[in-house]
Amino acid sequence: MNANSPSPTAARRKKPDWLRVKAPQWERVGAVKDLLRGLGLNTVCEEASCPNIGECFQRGTATFLIMGPACTRACPYCDIDFEKQPKALDPTEPDRLAEAVRRMNLNHVVITSVNRDDLDDGGASQFVRCIEAVRETSPGTSIEVLIPDLCGNWAALATILAAAPEVLNHNTETVPRLYRRVRPQGDYQRSLELLKRSRQLRPEVYTKSGIMVGLGETDAEVIQVMADLRQVDCDILTIGQYLQPSPKHLSLQAFVTPAQFQRWHDVGMEMGFLQVVSTPLTRSSYHAEEVQALMADNPR
Repeated sequence: MNANSPSPTAARRKKPDWLRVKAPQWERVGAVKDLLRGLGLNTVCEEASCPNIGECFQRGTATFLIMGPACTRACPYCDIDFEKQPKALDPTEPDRLAEAVRRMNLNHVVITSVNRDDLDDGGASQFVRCIEAVRETSPGTSIEVLIPDLCGNWAALATILAAAPEVLNHNTETVPRLYRRVRPQGDYQRSLELLKRSRQLRPEVYTKSGIMVGLGETDAEVIQVMADLRQVDCDILTIGQYLQPSPKHLSLQAFVTPAQFQRWHDVGMEMGFLQVVSTPLTRSSYHAEEVQALMADNPR
């Protein structure tokens, strides 16, 4: 059987050794949690039940989740809460986020958001305010924004890019055949178009995307997604194992082996990606700070 073939018993099997994470130093983790709670900030690390939360908090890093914690989409793989009409945007959020970046002394910060389809610009203006606030208090910090598809609002995309983040990240999430089941309110071609337009509007901004595996996709389908991303000149790719957050979420179909992840890494580098991070525990912002070395080696 292919390493990525569907397996009806995968979700019931014990996690393989390669998906086990080291217990973190809880004192350091607690310090980061206390700082975030004190500033009233959300992180995708906590809201999406990321398996790397201990490692990242221990290292003093976090991926900030703005405009949340509730999302206007109910993707069946995601552990973030759904709310059709979430709260109004908080005008103090950008300053609180910037203060956290300053206190944590971050060299690189990732700012992501829930989907806010209730807003005309999908939340683009809040992304801009956060970027500007971080620039004001931490001018040496590089900024990566992991954005939703904005419902195809390309003017909103241009607004975000005009704020000049170093990295524009938008996840493709899965292969086209599985979109209706995995990402029912998303659109594969729209996601590719977003990345394509980003490069056209601001070619100096590095573009990035990520996918989950273990949902029933084939090796050939993953490689086709990689080829599609290179067709729109995407620079950076992340590939990680999907883990079912709870029995009510989308069922896991397969545990993908480290050897298969390594194969995708090698194929991606041969295709021309500047960086491919492909391991079972990879998430879209895992070790994102390593992009600084990439930018130094590939200046724009």
